[in-house]
This record gives sequence, C-alpha cells and structure tokens, in this order.
Amino acid sequence: MRIALAELELHRVKASETFAPGALDFHGAEFRQTAPLSINVNAELLGNEIRIQGNLETRLEANCDRCLGPVEIPVSQKFDLFYRPMQTIAREEEVEIPGDEMEIGFYTGDGIELADVATEQVILSVPMKVVCSDVCRGLCPVCGANRNLTPCNCPPPQRDSPFASLKKE
Repeated sequence: MRIALAELELHRVKASETFAPGALDFHGAEFRQTAPLSINVNAELLGNEIRIQGNLETRLEANCDRCLGPVEIPVSQKFDLFYRPMQTIAREEEVEIPGDEMEIGFYTGDGIELADVATEQVILSVPMKVVCSDVCRGLCPVCGANRNLTPCNCPPPQRDSPFASLKKE
C-alpha cells in the first residue's frame, strides 16, 4: 500500500496492512520473520513533511550470537516518523545535517510505501547482539561444543599475550 501525497493533501490517512512471512525484503538481515507482520498507521501532511505515527507487531527468529541456537524475538514497535521530499537536500556538495534533523527520513516520488516503513522499523527493532539468555555460555573455542548443553573439559586456549614482555619475572 502506498501513502500518496495527493491524498494527504486532502485529509489524514489511516492505513493497516498485514505482511506474511517472506513478503518483505529485509535486505540481507540475519533474522527470519516467523509470524504475520501487522502494521497500523495514521499519516498526515505537515507543511512539506509527511508524519507517520503507528505501531507494528510480529515475531522474528535469529541465531544466538554466542551459541548459534535459535532465538525468538517478539517485536512490538511504536513509531513517530517524519519524511521530507528528497529534493530538499539533493545537492552536489556534502551538507552537514543538524542534530535535530537526524531522525527525519526522505522520500522520492508521490508518496511512501507502507512496506518500506515496516521493513525499516523491524530492522531497527532487532538488537545489535542477539543472545538466547543473559547467562549463555556460548561455544567452546577449542572443540566447538555448545557449553549450554554439554560440559566441556577442554583446557582454555593458550594465547600469546602482546603484553607478555612486560610481565616481571
């Protein structure tokens, strides 16, 4: 669904859409959508900016960054976004963006795709490091065993410290 600029010039727009798993392209992100994604938005035109307020819900699955086990990530995200036409910044030279404008997005053409808003918000909701639990012990660096499932009797790996020469003998 497209939130059209022409329609926003007439009135506010309410929109809802549901995206099945696999319907959105998360641009190579390392997670999978496992439940339908539902998004509800209210959009309005404020001067030359489009304001989109709403929420989305879905579930994702990723691999734990420590033990590589599956992790379910529930997503329930509220958002309040502002978009400006791309031509307001389209210049040949580099321009520094003021700090208060760092949260503003840009659009081209006659509106904004709701799928693009949903994709962006899901990607932003995923933590940088996904772990199955705070006490995840990860994989053994010697034998590769998942230390959450089986005890590992491997000796700790011996590393040559770059500070070894500073050690007093």
